[in-house]
Amino acid sequence: MNAYTKLVALPMVASGMRRRYLVDDPRLYSNCFGLEFQNPVGLAAGFDKAGQWFNQLAHLGFGCIEIGTVTGQAQPGNPKPRMFRLPADKALINRMGFNSDGCDYVAKQLEKKREASCVLGINIGKSKVIPLEQAPDEYRKSLAKLFPFADYFTINVSSPNTPNLRELQNREHLVEIIDACKEANEEQAISTNSKTKPILLKIAPDLTSHQIAEISEVALENSLSAVIATNTTIAREGLKTPQSEVEAMGAGGLSGQPLTKRSLQVVAELYGHLQGRIPIIGVGGIMNGQDGWNMICAGANLIQLYTGFIYGGPSIVRDINRDLLSNLESNGLDNISQAVGKG
Repeated sequence: MNAYTKLVALPMVASGMRRRYLVDDPRLYSNCFGLEFQNPVGLAAGFDKAGQWFNQLAHLGFGCIEIGTVTGQAQPGNPKPRMFRLPADKALINRMGFNSDGCDYVAKQLEKKREASCVLGINIGKSKVIPLEQAPDEYRKSLAKLFPFADYFTINVSSPNTPNLRELQNREHLVEIIDACKEANEEQAISTNSKTKPILLKIAPDLTSHQIAEISEVALENSLSAVIATNTTIAREGLKTPQSEVEAMGAGGLSGQPLTKRSLQVVAELYGHLQGRIPIIGVGGIMNGQDGWNMICAGANLIQLYTGFIYGGPSIVRDINRDLLSNLESNGLDNISQAVGKG
């Protein structure tokens, strides 16, 4: 990324990349949780962990960049190797373990580099050494420290790679974390004489229908701004990669094409419960424009990529946005927001 960063820092190169990759069409514009998105295709958290590359990534045409996951304390994450490709499945397995330079370092990075023209989200999580009962205080700390730089915050309680983290998706733990983040949000807004920032929640694909219903209730009762569905899965069914190779890779979250169907199901279930009262960001197995269209029709207001970006390369955002426009035309719709929940 260093060579790319230096190259894109040149104004003529940056301008040329935006002309090449950005699809600027009012039919793709939307307003979600009080923020204006130039198009619905965002980069999911996990690619730019410390907020070092988001300015350059924005030139690839993303409507949103979500950085992180950022933890309250700096931590190295899990031992390497911890990221594996499954080319036959267009998938990844990762057990990064929230490798993070910590919220203090990320705040310094953003203070120097916050120039991105698209929406910037910050995904925050729990450090491995912090006990579950102390998690609310750490989420509060990260939100307060990063408040000046974020357009929105995402509470991440759904990674499978931090021990016991997914227990925080249970109602009691989750409400405590949301309350802590809301308090910090309001305190920072008052102290900086500004508005509070939208607070989103990212959930796992491995939830039962009962858990999805309960999380929907929590989101509504606690006035969350949106729900992101989904994170990576611990499931391994139906892979084309030989089982022996998969087992050799070890534990971790699976992402990419094998997650397409399940993430779509979770979004559809969420939409059934939320009925448009809270926006949904669909992520998981979006590998092309049709996947993106299907996710929006299932109920997602916005979509995010990670593994699709890895396999599809820099042109994938442009290609998906062009396909979305084609689908709008073929369905006689004037704006992408009209397709939400259409399916």
